[in-house]
Amino acid sequence: MASETHMPGPVCLIENTNRQLVVNQEALKTLSTFTQPLVVVAIVGLYRTGKSYLMNKLAGKKEGFSLGATVQSHTKGIWMWCVPHPEKPDHTLVLLDTEGLGDVEKGDNQNDSWIFALAILLSSTFVYNSMGTINQQAMDQLHYVTELTDQIRTKSSPEADELENSAEFVSFFPDFVWTLRDFSLDLESNGQSISADQYLENSLKLKQGTSPKDKDFNLPRLCIRKFFPKKKCFIFDRPTHRKKLGLLETLHDDELDPDFLQQAADFCSYIFHNSKIKTLSGGIQVNGPRLESLVLTYVNAISSGDLPCMENAVLALAQIENSAAVQKAIAHYDQQMGQKVQLPTETLQELLDLHRDSEKEAIEVFIKNSFKDVDNLFQKKLAAQLEKKRDDFCQQNVKASSDRCSALLKEIFSPLEESVKQGVYSKPGGYRLFIQTVQELKKKYLQEPGKGIQSEEILQAYLQSKESVTDAILQTDQTLTEKEKEIEVQRVKAESAEAETKMLEEIQKKNQQIMEEKEKSYQEHVKQLTEKAEKEKAQLMAEQERVFNLKLQEQIRLLNEGFQKESTQLQNEIETLKRNMGRRTKRGCILS
Repeated sequence: MASETHMPGPVCLIENTNRQLVVNQEALKTLSTFTQPLVVVAIVGLYRTGKSYLMNKLAGKKEGFSLGATVQSHTKGIWMWCVPHPEKPDHTLVLLDTEGLGDVEKGDNQNDSWIFALAILLSSTFVYNSMGTINQQAMDQLHYVTELTDQIRTKSSPEADELENSAEFVSFFPDFVWTLRDFSLDLESNGQSISADQYLENSLKLKQGTSPKDKDFNLPRLCIRKFFPKKKCFIFDRPTHRKKLGLLETLHDDELDPDFLQQAADFCSYIFHNSKIKTLSGGIQVNGPRLESLVLTYVNAISSGDLPCMENAVLALAQIENSAAVQKAIAHYDQQMGQKVQLPTETLQELLDLHRDSEKEAIEVFIKNSFKDVDNLFQKKLAAQLEKKRDDFCQQNVKASSDRCSALLKEIFSPLEESVKQGVYSKPGGYRLFIQTVQELKKKYLQEPGKGIQSEEILQAYLQSKESVTDAILQTDQTLTEKEKEIEVQRVKAESAEAETKMLEEIQKKNQQIMEEKEKSYQEHVKQLTEKAEKEKAQLMAEQERVFNLKLQEQIRLLNEGFQKESTQLQNEIETLKRNMGRRTKRGCILS
């Protein structure tokens, strides 16, 4: 399926104006139209290092993201380009190009730090682009990664025994790709050829020592190792002569270095095949509207002087989506009931069965479209609305039945009433003739279809309203003795009392059916909620297992490199994660 919107070129998503980050509302509107799962690739690096060229290659275009031709940082803020994913049908590739870091014109690097943090928070693959080799200068320029602990929060209010904030970064940080431009070294170590990935791994090794210089050396390396779940490296030769670099987007492939072209192709292939869908905690796949919500939440937090918080962003998104999920569920219920129900139903149970089937489907719609429903607040709202819908249908059913029965009685009994007015039964033997006629008309009424649940009740109410007429005809019938009249009065009273008792029993039966339906409704909510909780628990366990394994691998590496203190710290993090995991998985689902 093609994307809903075609973007011929990139647009500025987050503007950086006068040291303020501002969301571009038109860009958000465009983003919200992409309802497919998003693979989000963000690139960050020093200004004038060729970031935009790589992003244009990923978009399959020679031009789009502005390359600029001077040493000024050309891309301001964060620019976005949504294109159909070239390898994954029904997916959208979102490319985020950021303004160059370290632009001397900006005066301070606070906005650089926020751009860096936003690129990480919004992407599923984070590309860091730099020139030359990975030396200490390159690491010093990557100081932004060491500042993330002061710029991103995982939880809004940490619990007791909670992990240090950065300990959970690895659970939601994107994969890390380091692209080294104009790389001129031979990839060798101890006389042996090595891969770019091995070169990166060697460059991230720590140095023994406790001096401030040693700590400065180790900190960015340790952050990269601990924060990012997967690390990859690509090297690029210089694409052409230095004087032609400013014309890169206008040059034909035969004017570029063949090795560079192959390296760029390898990079694109890796991104297309290995970059994952942007996913939130709990396996929630991000689409356009969801990424829109994340952008707003994060930038608003920064603008208000607060720190972007993963938990708050997900909960804000959940509020929007869960509210919409309730509306979708109710709309589905209304549609199903509108198609299935024809009022009045012959029995209350018939209506309740139709309600239960539609309610079950409505709950399924809600469960499918909701996530992180804290304390089941939105499911409780759904349950309350469905209960009201059921009660409304019951009332409509009563009214439809009452109206139908009243109209039927009027139609069937109006000739009798006319005869009474004309005195047809005010004569000797008239009473028995009247009773006989009433019985025949009752039989005719009871044989009529489609009367619904009020059939007996409306009939008895009608007959009771005519008791005075019946009594008057009885008293004027001279063929009956006083004794016979008395017997007939008692018979009518007994018949009326019997009908009253039967009617009360019917009302009690209906009330019992309603109570049973409430219990069935509750059980259906609990059943589906429990099934969802089990799936979420399994998802959480799988995510946590992945984090455990990543931390365990890093712990073993640190131990092998002789860093006992850092290894012990990671072991403590793993133990704390396990304890917290135990607490979370014990929480049951309660709906009341």
